[in-house]
Amino acid sequence: MFTGIVKDRGEVRSVAKSGDVTYEFTTGLQTGDLELGASVACSGVCLTVIDKGPDWFAVAASAETLSKTTLGDWAEGSPVNFERSLRLGDEMGGHIVSGHVDGVAEVLAVETEGDSRLFTFTAPESLMAYIAPKGSVALDGVSLTVNWVEGNRFGVNIIGHTLEVTTFGNLKIGDHLNLEIDMLARYVARLEEARR
Repeated sequence: MFTGIVKDRGEVRSVAKSGDVTYEFTTGLQTGDLELGASVACSGVCLTVIDKGPDWFAVAASAETLSKTTLGDWAEGSPVNFERSLRLGDEMGGHIVSGHVDGVAEVLAVETEGDSRLFTFTAPESLMAYIAPKGSVALDGVSLTVNWVEGNRFGVNIIGHTLEVTTFGNLKIGDHLNLEIDMLARYVARLEEARR
């Protein structure tokens, strides 16, 4: 479980394809106490640590993960947001994020407003019922508040700090991001479905 508060922005160090795909990342995260088998959100995708060093760690991604996320587009040098899993006593600063990506969003428009940027995204039609104004979404592992929703589009405002410490500062029109809908919205919809 994660909070959507990114702790480090690193990059892909190498990609090895044999069976599952292995990604090595450079990171500023403390890896000394990062256990093999631990979960790390890598741009919103919960992945298992399979190897590590002083300033890097490695994960493996299955074909299923590659088909549902943006990982298949990652190459050496690709920027990645990192968050270690939530520990008892940690601040719950964003919202509950599982790291189980629901789909891929695309950047449609970017406007600058002061130190912030207003992003417009498109998302799969099947997920739009779970995205509501003033509700939460996780995009590339970042907990965000939705400003507005219209059809299969929604908008968010990204403040300067978030632009600096995440991959959002480099986003451009046409880029794809991992999208996770709010877990609470998912369960409410499931309860409603079960009542019918």
